[in-house]
Amino acid sequence: MTLYRGLLNAKRIIGLSVGATSKRTVSVPKGFLAVYVGEDQVQKKRYLVPVSFLNQPSFQALLSKSEEEFGYDHPMGGLTIPCPEGTFIRVTSRLQ
Repeated sequence: MTLYRGLLNAKRIIGLSVGATSKRTVSVPKGFLAVYVGEDQVQKKRYLVPVSFLNQPSFQALLSKSEEEFGYDHPMGGLTIPCPEGTFIRVTSRLQ
């Protein structure tokens, strides 16, 4: 039940906007940052996260993993976090 509540909270905190392979352009609301999440090089999902997450140590750990793998050359054209989608949701659902 706690996991279910956590997932519902995660969906409220981070809005899944479109699949990374979609050609449709979606604007990012003020105060949010678009990130691409996934380990698969072909299919990643785009999430919108509040910029306040940038100050959180657990989110910074995800960003460090991204820096190690991609440096400043992100193949999606935006910030790419190379972790399983479930891990990303667990981490961000704990942030408020």
